[in-house]
Amino acid sequence: MKYTVDILIKLPRNRVIELFDNPDNMFKWQPGLKKLEPISGEPGQSGSKSRLVYDMNGRNLEMIETIIKHDLPEAFSATYDAKNVHNLVVNRFTEEGESLTRWSNENVFEFSGFMKLVGFFMKGAFPKQTLKDMNSFKIFAEAEA
Repeated sequence: MKYTVDILIKLPRNRVIELFDNPDNMFKWQPGLKKLEPISGEPGQSGSKSRLVYDMNGRNLEMIETIIKHDLPEAFSATYDAKNVHNLVVNRFTEEGESLTRWSNENVFEFSGFMKLVGFFMKGAFPKQTLKDMNSFKIFAEAEA
């Protein structure tokens, strides 16, 4: 499954990048994030791996983030692996004027096992959740201005 979601953030690109690129800020805009544990490499940089743990309605969801490319402000790409789910995410940030930034979030999901059915029947839920999370960042970032 592939999709792209875009939003506009009412901040200059350099400020958006500064907030996005700070791992401590993830707890401020990612609902349910309980832990971010470095596994290998320099946290946040290309090639690094981290374990993310989320509270999903009282259940822990663990995933491994592998940063593929840390080339901000142009792009940030990573994979997220959980049980029966592999997700490639490419984030791009473009200036839309002095104080407006477009955040484009491209996703490619690969499912196995039971998640193939979930992915097939719930495919509309994935872009909605991505947009919800992006809007959480937008609200956080614009409040930090």
